[in-house]
Amino acid sequence: MSEENKQKQLNIELTDEVAEGIYSNLAVITHSHSEFIVDFIKMMPGSPKAKVKSRIILTPQHTKRLFKALQDNIAKFERLHGEIKVPESEPFPLNFGGPKAQA
Repeated sequence: MSEENKQKQLNIELTDEVAEGIYSNLAVITHSHSEFIVDFIKMMPGSPKAKVKSRIILTPQHTKRLFKALQDNIAKFERLHGEIKVPESEPFPLNFGGPKAQA
């Protein structure tokens, strides 16, 4: 490896806690003129309340890079495993099919 390539390498540290990940089954995205905010939320079946588990704040440029990286990875995934089916006609089930709240 050339000296120039060694200087361009980025050393990324991944702690054990972060490596475990955070489960999310819903993301809410908002934006201003200078940033995008992505809230990753965990919803439990039958529960009327959901918690934001992580918030990521990105510049518009990083958001677009993330978007392109996700498109590329989804295409690679689908080439290996088939199309990811997302029903367009059904709204996202906010109660996950659990019991409906009653007053």
